[in-house]
Amino acid sequence: MTVGDPSVPYGCSTRCVIRGGDDVADRSSIEWTEATWNPTTGCDRISAGCDNCYALALSKRLKAMGSAKYQNDGDPRTSGPGFGVTVHADALEIPRRWRDPRLVFVNSMSDLFHARVPLSYVQQVFEVMRETPRHTYQLLTKRAARLTKVAHQLDWPSNVWMGVSVEGASEVGRIDDLREVPAAVRFVSAEPLLGPLLDLNLDGIDWLIAGGESGLNCRPVDAAWVRALRDQCVAAGTAFFFKQWGGRTPKAGGRLLDGLEHSAMPAVGCRGAQEMEAARS
Repeated sequence: MTVGDPSVPYGCSTRCVIRGGDDVADRSSIEWTEATWNPTTGCDRISAGCDNCYALALSKRLKAMGSAKYQNDGDPRTSGPGFGVTVHADALEIPRRWRDPRLVFVNSMSDLFHARVPLSYVQQVFEVMRETPRHTYQLLTKRAARLTKVAHQLDWPSNVWMGVSVEGASEVGRIDDLREVPAAVRFVSAEPLLGPLLDLNLDGIDWLIAGGESGLNCRPVDAAWVRALRDQCVAAGTAFFFKQWGGRTPKAGGRLLDGLEHSAMPAVGCRGAQEMEAARS
């Protein structure tokens, strides 16, 4: 049984496809999106949720395979082979070539708000998103402070959803930063969930994704932490999506929470548009 009536399609059972070094997954196996688009690649670890970063490990493999987008190495203390922050201007046109509407996760292999991504380039990415309104874009960052700092210099179209990663109590402040951003939809990704997140202020937060960690060194998630997030979302009227329990592989533990799948997607209303108009005036 599934809880939640998604307003847009999510996930796909087909495998991710890496085409010609563009690193475009169409369709994506990530349950809450349909495709990925990486106008930048590379990042640096900044908090506990980054410890077992899948993108860092994958970048090392892609570098060894000769993928052109993953030849720039990052600082070995915080990054690694093929994972140096790199902008890919040639990737900007990819969404324009997609004729059918897609739900697009932006930068599954990077963080658009990394300090090494020039603001002028971030603005170009936003221009592409604004000029392709048939698509819906999902952006996720751990660098909420920079997001807030530059948000007023970006033109926020109504097809952009903005999220922050909150893996534990020490990262809860990122939600306060997110609340300052005039995105049409604001969301929180509590994945990998590494500890309890209690008494969250979910005012202005439309969606929350929770999930356990996967991979060789995955850290276990406590069911009580997930239940607490579910209950807080119900109380706040925030859509709740439980992605996975995690384990050796992402799907090893399944998605059932107390016998149910929780797959709610945010209701896209007029709040974001009203706030964006107010921000411009």
